[in-house]
Amino acid sequence: MTDTAHCVRCGGTVAPDGWCWDCGAEQPAFRAHVEITVAGTAAGVSDRGNRRAVNADAMALETMGAWTAATVCDGVSLSPRAERAAQVAAEAGVAALTRLLRAGALPETALADAARRAFHAVSALAEPPDTAAELPDTAPACTFVAGVAGPEGIWSAGVGDSRAYWLPDEGPGMALTQDDTGEHEALAAWLGAGADEPSPYVRGYRPQGPGRLLLCTDGLWRCLPGAEDLRAALARRPPAAGSGDELLDEARSLVAYALDAGGHDNITALLVRHR
Repeated sequence: MTDTAHCVRCGGTVAPDGWCWDCGAEQPAFRAHVEITVAGTAAGVSDRGNRRAVNADAMALETMGAWTAATVCDGVSLSPRAERAAQVAAEAGVAALTRLLRAGALPETALADAARRAFHAVSALAEPPDTAAELPDTAPACTFVAGVAGPEGIWSAGVGDSRAYWLPDEGPGMALTQDDTGEHEALAAWLGAGADEPSPYVRGYRPQGPGRLLLCTDGLWRCLPGAEDLRAALARRPPAAGSGDELLDEARSLVAYALDAGGHDNITALLVRHR
C-alpha cells in the first residue's frame, strides 16, 4: 500500500485527512495514489485523478479463510472532510463484515449491518451543532459499496452511486447495485450529513464460472458505465504491468483508462477474484 504513514517534516503520525497529528504539517500528495492487494485474491487501486486536489475515495479489504470482504467509499464533495468520511466508512464497513462473517452471519445480513455500522461511524464525525438545521453543514458524507465473495457466490450492498459489477471470464457481466439518485443524477441516499439510517440494496449471485467482483466509484464507471465496457477495457489492457499480480495489474489498467479519459474525478477500482 502506498499510503503515507509518517510526516515528511517531523516523522510523526499522519492523520487520515493528510495533516500531521504532531506538528500540523500538510503532507504533499497524501493518498494521491493508493494500492492494496492480497495476491491472487483481491486488489484495489485508488487515484486522485487529474483535476482534484484531494483523493476523497477510500477502500478496505480483508480475507478470512474462503471469504473475502471489501468496501469502497466516495466522499461527497460538497460536504466537509469528505475524505475522512470515506476512509472511516470503508474501514468500519469491512471490520463489521469480517466480524459478522466469522460469527456465522449470512452474507446478506452482514452486508446490511455493515452499511449501518459505517453510517453510524460517519455520523459520529459530525461536530455537535447548535441547532438541527446546522447538521448538513458540519457533518461529512460519503457513498458506500461493499462486496463479499465466498465459496457459494458473491454478494454486494450499496448506498449512493458507487457500484458493484460481476465481470465473468466468459459470458455477459452485470451491474449488481442500483444507484440511489434522483433528478439530474443527484444523490438520494448517502452516509452522514443528515442522512437517515440506510436501507442498502443487497444482492446475491451464484456465478456459473470464474470471474471478478468489481467495486468502484463514479470516477471509473462514468467512463465505463456498463459491465461489457469494463470487460472490454480489461481485454485491451497491456499484457502485463510488471507487478506479477494479475488482479492488481487489472485494477491499475482500469484506473489508467479513466485517467487517460480525463481523470476528472477521484478513481477507485477494487477487484475480488471468485473461482
